Amino acid sequence: MTSRVPVLLSSSSVFPERTAAAFQLAAALGYDGVEVMVWTDAVSQDAGALRGLAKHYGVPVLSVHAPCLLVTQRVWSPDPWERLRRAAELADTLEAPTVVVHPPFTWQRDYARTFADGLATVAARFTGLHLAVENMYPVRMAGRQFVPYAPGWDPTDVGYPAYTLDLSHCAASHSDPLAMADRMGAGLAHVHLGDGTGEGRDEHLVPGRGTQPCAELLRSLAGRGFTGSVAVEVTTRGAKSRAVREADLRDSLTFARAHLTAPTPLNA
Repeated sequence: MTSRVPVLLSSSSVFPERTAAAFQLAAALGYDGVEVMVWTDAVSQDAGALRGLAKHYGVPVLSVHAPCLLVTQRVWSPDPWERLRRAAELADTLEAPTVVVHPPFTWQRDYARTFADGLATVAARFTGLHLAVENMYPVRMAGRQFVPYAPGWDPTDVGYPAYTLDLSHCAASHSDPLAMADRMGAGLAHVHLGDGTGEGRDEHLVPGRGTQPCAELLRSLAGRGFTGSVAVEVTTRGAKSRAVREADLRDSLTFARAHLTAPTPLNA
């Protein structure tokens, strides 16, 4: 049964397996679609290959995550604008309505200085595509904390037309996901579903295995007028077998569907 809000499987959730495995598992488990994390796997960068996988498994690509990670800084190009443009082109070709993008790193000074205007320029070229800026988190090391993003880890401090709300990142930043969703308002276009314990690191636990109000956030979406999608983005790299990975992803989907179909009033 497909819920009103599509539940996607992020291809990052199957790592260290590759992109094709995400389509296979999404189809086997009954996900509504796939979010493609663009990384060094050539298939993740190739519209033709992704279209073929989507057709073969009957699972569409409904979101594209631009290559914004430290390990993907040279995927497609060292120029962050070129990476974003190519991610938007990929999403447009695949008819995926959402591109997830991170705020600039502090050392990307030119990119950071023109980020808001540049997003608007790319969005104007690809009508109807949501360039959804994701909330991040401070990094804590050796008892110290620093923010590697400019102007900060919380995109609502600046204000953008569209956002991705990541619950694991909320845990890492010690911020309230429900309050974050309130600040994002009508701009909330996409949700990354994963849990965390608030220990100050990005954990991406199976929802329900941490301390975040994952269920409450999902149940609140109907009252928020949410029309986007929810992507399960959990870490399964420690899974000792494919069966364990599959069980974690099945549990995540079951959790999402249960709470998306049991809405509560926003102000209840």
